[in-house]
Amino acid sequence: MTSNRSWITDAIKELAADSTRSADTHLLRFPLPRAWGVDLYFKDESSHPTGSLKHRLAKSLFIYGLVGGRILPGTTVVEASSGSTAVSEAYFARLLGLPFVAVMAQSTSHRKIELIEGYGAQCVLVPTAGEVYAEAERIAEETGGYYLDQFTNAAVATDWRGNNNIARSIFEQMVGERHPEPTWIVAGAGTGGTSATIARYARYAGTSTRIAVGDPEGSAFEEAWRTGRRDVTARGSRIEGIGRPRVELSFLPDVIDLVQTVPDSASVAGMHVVAETLGRAPGPSTGTNLVVALDLAAQMVADGQTGSIVTLLCDSGDRYSDTYYDDAWVAAQGFTPAPYLDELSARLEG
Repeated sequence: MTSNRSWITDAIKELAADSTRSADTHLLRFPLPRAWGVDLYFKDESSHPTGSLKHRLAKSLFIYGLVGGRILPGTTVVEASSGSTAVSEAYFARLLGLPFVAVMAQSTSHRKIELIEGYGAQCVLVPTAGEVYAEAERIAEETGGYYLDQFTNAAVATDWRGNNNIARSIFEQMVGERHPEPTWIVAGAGTGGTSATIARYARYAGTSTRIAVGDPEGSAFEEAWRTGRRDVTARGSRIEGIGRPRVELSFLPDVIDLVQTVPDSASVAGMHVVAETLGRAPGPSTGTNLVVALDLAAQMVADGQTGSIVTLLCDSGDRYSDTYYDDAWVAAQGFTPAPYLDELSARLEG
């Protein structure tokens, strides 16, 4: 027991040292027509060492397992993921010398699978996103391992009161801006943990900032938020990283002010607009965020309201080079981003 406690202490120190080596992520201004009186910012989470927003969550999940005595020397760590969380978890598992197994749907991009395996982890593919949970639980039980279970634990593993979480970072970085307290913060929901963290911190800090969630087609979150039902199910999302076929425990609708469904083709178009405007190619969930942010900006202008909106650049587009950035693949999925691309470009021209 003493040796395990010593190992856990050293493991937590190793995670802390890794964070110290990494700078905070940038807050990028996205240019809008100045006459609007509304400023838009993207928190660039792609600059984390593992290239996505999920870097923060993965570290929190490992700490949660370590301090709870569930992750010990040699423990096989298992996760159900749509890809990006598993990339980050594989990184931390290698850092701590632990075996890691990621369970994902077969539709997960090949680039994400390569990144996970590049950290020495194992990928197990199942036919649909709805099957990842049971398979991850089975593997953890058979190996005597620990199921990180991001979809259940995301909202409890992250310290929403501060401790350098994403919400605190956003508010600190906005201090010197024209409208320092965001009118809206827009996030996607995969686990729901990010929107829950930001919403709870905004309330805890005494701000009036409202939280919006962009939800792709086929996800259960918007209906759950609108109806108050947690038993809602759906076919599942085709935008990797956000949207789920069921309402995850970490999704907290009571602290969310708006959930907006975004057409998949609009998300793909938004992804390209962000890439062209900021010079940083993101994944499609960032496109979802842009669509919602621009709708909110338009509503603020219509209401004669000035202010700021902050959203997230969730991950790097290089992991989608063979999917959402491949025109042939996009066409094969039935996505038609061109009309939305024209519409978004026209809106930004003022």
